[in-house]
Amino acid sequence: MPQDPLKLDPALLARIAEALERLAPAPAAAIALGGADAFVWHAETGQLTPVPETAHVDIALLAGIERQRDQLLANTRRFAQGLPANNVLLWGARGMGKSSLIKAVHAAINRGAEQRLVLVEIHREDIHSLPMLLRHLRASPRRTILFCDDLSFDAADTSYKSLKAVLEGGIEGRPANVLFYATSNRRHLLPREFIDNERSSAINPGDAVDEKVSLSDRFGLWLGFHACDQDTFFRMIEGYADHFGLTLSREDLHARAIEWSVTRGHRSGRVAWQFIQDLIGETKAQG
Repeated sequence: MPQDPLKLDPALLARIAEALERLAPAPAAAIALGGADAFVWHAETGQLTPVPETAHVDIALLAGIERQRDQLLANTRRFAQGLPANNVLLWGARGMGKSSLIKAVHAAINRGAEQRLVLVEIHREDIHSLPMLLRHLRASPRRTILFCDDLSFDAADTSYKSLKAVLEGGIEGRPANVLFYATSNRRHLLPREFIDNERSSAINPGDAVDEKVSLSDRFGLWLGFHACDQDTFFRMIEGYADHFGLTLSREDLHARAIEWSVTRGHRSGRVAWQFIQDLIGETKAQG
């Protein structure tokens, strides 16, 4: 009697199953958020690397951005208390303390707290892996701020869709124990020339850019950072100088700060910090 062609040899089936198991990726190991308050996400390995100590500036030293500081601090404190809070987009001039403020607020909220917040940094190029990361964070009992620095998208980039679904609108949505904070030089996260080109060439200009521009609308709180004037720059410098015990007169401090900012071509919180670091080094070198 001929063999039934649909009936396969059990030994052959076993070998096929073993081969498929070898080809299949190993299941991702469970990620524990213990032992540290800050982590960096690595999409290629699906792992979070703990950061034993976060580099941050004391929140009291961030001059010139008091309104933004108070709003972000209040939003983060509500989140830490289990109350409703918003995803936040910090946008505007470079070097004005956007990422520094996020790290400073995280440190300030955790100071003396029993239930400490976790800060997880995800790199811009890993945004496509957000759904995988959120599956790990959703299973954790700890409340987490997910932080992406210098977030922006070019015209051909489609990874913004992963972020869009996470912030709102996806079936799973954002986990209740996660907030998303992002910094960007662009308010709408897209280059202005792209938005203008789309509007000029579309049959319905509004619809042409709505899908991408609406990404920024999914951040419930927008905090704008603008280039500082000279008086604000001096306040930054003076605050740092007092904190580090520098004894220069205000006149000398201002004169040297102006000279330093001219060489950099602009004034900002970053330029103020770099100037103070140089001044501290010079003072210590002189004994």
